[in-house]
Amino acid sequence: MSEHSKIEWTESTWNPTTGCTKISSGCAHCYAERMANRFPKRYPNGFSLSLRPEYLDLPLHWRQPRIVFVDSMSDLFHDQVPDDYILKVFDIMQRTPRHTFQILTKRSGRLAQLAPRLPWPRNVWAGVTVENDQFNTRIDHLREVPAHVCFVSAEPLIGSLGSVNLAGIHWLIAGGESQRGARPAELAWFGELRDQCVSQGVAFFLKQLGGFPNKRGRDDALLDGRRWTERPSGLPERHPGRAWHTTVCRRPAGTSLPRGR
Repeated sequence: MSEHSKIEWTESTWNPTTGCTKISSGCAHCYAERMANRFPKRYPNGFSLSLRPEYLDLPLHWRQPRIVFVDSMSDLFHDQVPDDYILKVFDIMQRTPRHTFQILTKRSGRLAQLAPRLPWPRNVWAGVTVENDQFNTRIDHLREVPAHVCFVSAEPLIGSLGSVNLAGIHWLIAGGESQRGARPAELAWFGELRDQCVSQGVAFFLKQLGGFPNKRGRDDALLDGRRWTERPSGLPERHPGRAWHTTVCRRPAGTSLPRGR
């Protein structure tokens, strides 16, 4: 199950598990649940958490390097995913250093708990979703993870994150809800996140401002008159000439990405 993704901050998706359960307010309008219900042949168990071992070795067959969003249709650190299965997923990622894998979870506690047992090669990034200030503790959990790149997805942003400590974080992606019935996002929430990223040396990527129909990638997604599409600096050139490499984080002097922990 490999797809060329339309998500601006990645290139492909890989789903060694599918399905999930709602865990917080950001899950209310889950796009993955809608997809699973729309394509029953592809997701025979609907949106119930399912291991998909038939897709485990897909990255081994991808010859060209790609940036891969892991479990776009699930959450790898869901409590129904066995520890040994997560280890198998990490083994595949470790064996394919030509790809860059982006793991995003809302189960930050389990991520932090298992992190010491998992291999963390440079090509495996760790991220958490934080939709409002009730879940800023997920960022604290993320700081415990020895990933080369740690990132925060403030999407769907349904409330202010307030004053947030981004120490140890390299990238923040922000976006509002963008489907029918979307909860509105205030422009000020994006602005305060952008300002804190700039002041703390974190790359800021504004995906879209929310609303239906989706306005991402258009002039509607401007903040103070510009598009913000920064990405972490110091990464290998995997696809020369692509936009992925044209904007990087303006990091304060004397700081750099970690070289492993």
